[in-house]
Amino acid sequence: KMSGSIPRNINIKEPRWDQSTFAGRANHFFTVTDPRNLLLSDAQLENARKIVHDYRQGIVPRGLTEDELWRAKYIYDSAFHPDTGEKMVLIGRMSAQVPMNMTITGCMMTFYRTTPAVVFWQWINQSFNAVVNYTNRSGDAPITVSQLGTAYVSATTGAVATALGLNALTKSFKGRKILKKNGQSVLYFYPLFNRELKFGIPITDEKGNRLGESTKAAQQAIAQVVLSRVLMAAPGMAIPPFIMNALEKRAFLKRFPWMSAPIQVGLVGFCLVFATPLCCALFPQKSSMPVTSLEPELQAKIQKSHPRVERVYFNKGL
Repeated sequence: KMSGSIPRNINIKEPRWDQSTFAGRANHFFTVTDPRNLLLSDAQLENARKIVHDYRQGIVPRGLTEDELWRAKYIYDSAFHPDTGEKMVLIGRMSAQVPMNMTITGCMMTFYRTTPAVVFWQWINQSFNAVVNYTNRSGDAPITVSQLGTAYVSATTGAVATALGLNALTKSFKGRKILKKNGQSVLYFYPLFNRELKFGIPITDEKGNRLGESTKAAQQAIAQVVLSRVLMAAPGMAIPPFIMNALEKRAFLKRFPWMSAPIQVGLVGFCLVFATPLCCALFPQKSSMPVTSLEPELQAKIQKSHPRVERVYFNKGL
């Protein structure tokens, strides 16, 4: 029985802000990607999960405010997968995107002159991508160790080979320093998505009732995620090199050359602080599509069991 004074009908399964608008989604993702969430202890995460689960069951601690409930909801969302409910790997959480990407991208752009450096940082980058993709996958189907291993080896091998090819190619372009720095970084090779394309992702009706798994929904989800990731990385790889080229001509960096790397990492981080939530906000996380766009056999199944359903919904992942 409710014992607190906050409203009983708050839908904490959904974000606090209107997700039909870009501004609402941006507010939501600025909260989701807040790096400060990484500093929360296991006890704080468990407390947030208890508050959220209790509220869904109609139980509210005395004195809990609406703002505190929403704060608990966002702490819970930052650490637990929306479909499986499992606690996510720390570096795979969206709140780790800014500090991890600023470090990796900054290092990739700083240490690009030798083959061992290119190989090492591409391996680090794709290892991180593999963790992020697995952690933020859409759906709740289990992924085997074999599938994870295949995806990881394919991604790292493809990324390193492409990076080395671009590195060799750009040697013939005098003065194309920026291209050389960034070309080897713009790699989005996600074999982990193969499983979703093959078996589909869960789809539901508006009330959350599961209707099946759809490969068509997976195709839409993956396209949106890849576009968001590409645009998310672009400012951090395009803007800092121009600034660094200007700074390198000034006396300060000539006098303190060791400052080049930390300045570049800081510039990348500044770009990512804004690019990460704004690009995540390009598409609603709870995406949808008309039943008529699904696979024919799935359309027939839904029309037979749920004839009034015209649109289906799914978690597109991040």
